[in-house]
Amino acid sequence: MSVHETRDQVADFWFDPLCPWAWMTSRWVHEVKRQRPEITVNWHVMSLAVLNEGKDLPEEYREAVLVRGWYPVRVLIAAAKKHGDEILGDLYTAMGTRIHLKKEELGREMLEGALSDVGLPTELADAAFTDAHDEAVRASHAEGIGLVGQDVGTPVIAVAGADGERVAFFGPVVTPAPKGEEALRLWDGTLLVAGIPGFYEIKRTRTQGPIFD
Repeated sequence: MSVHETRDQVADFWFDPLCPWAWMTSRWVHEVKRQRPEITVNWHVMSLAVLNEGKDLPEEYREAVLVRGWYPVRVLIAAAKKHGDEILGDLYTAMGTRIHLKKEELGREMLEGALSDVGLPTELADAAFTDAHDEAVRASHAEGIGLVGQDVGTPVIAVAGADGERVAFFGPVVTPAPKGEEALRLWDGTLLVAGIPGFYEIKRTRTQGPIFD
């Protein structure tokens, strides 16, 4: 009996729409879900703005991460509050498509377009420019980062370990997003290492950037 037949098929996925690596990983998760519809994926917001607070970022990243980086996560939280957490996956896909594939500017027009793409009222974009939802953003971020520690980033994925308890990792970081049987092998491998008590990390230096397809 294989790993995927013996383990609870639930994954919790924390993402920031700005992160191209999270986008790669999320497309892999969607591919796995397409082939194994019995898997449940719960989408959660985390924030590069929160993660990088107080850090000495290069000037060219400060505006994008620490200011405009708040915009999409606030809108995601506002949408989830009004329409349920189940909207997060589709709205993330709509935002990510516009940010990473269409290279749209991170502002109201992009946010309203993404909301419209999934049939949500465009006035939810107003949430981007107020701190009304920041506490909820921080709480969602804290849940995910609390599972893996402060020395990682986005994405964070949590699956069931051998004893059924949730085990979380940063990543997997992969490009391009695996498809077909390759996607399933990576998923089964993720479940496999999650089932090894004391397993923490596999890593190598990245030699290429995100490949969008």
